[in-house]
Amino acid sequence: MAHLTGQERARYVQGMFARIAGRYDLMNRLMTGGQDVRWRRIVIQEAQLPTGGKLLDIATGTGEIAQEGLRQHPDILAVGGDFVLEMMGVGQQNPERRAIRWVAADTLTLPFPDGVFDAVTSGFLMRNVVDVPGAFREQARVTRPGGRIVVLESSPPKKNVLRPLIRFHLHHIIPTLGKMVAGEADAYRYLPDSTQQFQEPDSLMAIMRQAGLENVRYNLYMFGTIAIHVGQKAILKSSKSH
Repeated sequence: MAHLTGQERARYVQGMFARIAGRYDLMNRLMTGGQDVRWRRIVIQEAQLPTGGKLLDIATGTGEIAQEGLRQHPDILAVGGDFVLEMMGVGQQNPERRAIRWVAADTLTLPFPDGVFDAVTSGFLMRNVVDVPGAFREQARVTRPGGRIVVLESSPPKKNVLRPLIRFHLHHIIPTLGKMVAGEADAYRYLPDSTQQFQEPDSLMAIMRQAGLENVRYNLYMFGTIAIHVGQKAILKSSKSH
C-alpha cells in the first residue's frame, strides 16, 4: 500500500487510521517499548513555546503531543488538527485531553490565518503526506516569524550491523502485534513499508530549508530509526532605514 500516490494514498491513509484509532496509542507503546512518550516530550521542549503561546499539533491523532504541550505549558492554547475524525474522537474521550481544541484539518490546506501559531508540531505525519514540500510550506505559513516547526518521524534503517534486526522488527514483529492487538495486520505492514520508503533525515532537512525554514537540524533516536527535525520560520528584517 505504500506505493499508492496522490488522492488514492490519502484516502487509504485516512481509512487505515480510522480502523486502528481505538488501539493506536497502545500500539505505539508496544512498537517503541514506551520510547514514544519521551520523544513527544522532546518535541514540545524543542517547540520552545512562550508563556500563553499557541501550539498547533497537526495530524494530532488522539492528541498525545498536544496533551504533552499542555502538560509542560498549562497556560498555552493547544490546537489538535487531523483529517481522521475517528482518531480525534478517541482522544476526546480522554479526560486529560479536554483542554485541547480539536479541529478537522488537513496539513496541505490548514484552516488558519497566516502567522497565528508559535509552533507547529507533528508526529509520524510526513511519511503519509502526498506533498511533503507543500505540507512544510503550509505549516510555515501559519507559524509566526521566529516560531518553530518540529517534526517527529520515522527514518529508514541505516546500513549497519543492526539493520537485519531492525528490518525483522519492522516487517515481522510489528505486523504480528498489529494483528494481535489491533486486528489490523495490513495497516501495520503499511507503516513499516512507508518508513522504508520515506526520506532520509538529511533529505527531509533539505526539504524544510527549501520551504523557507532556517536553523534546521535534527537528532536521531532508537538506533537511527526515529528523527526529530526542528526548523524556524525566518524573522522578516525591517525595511526601514536608520
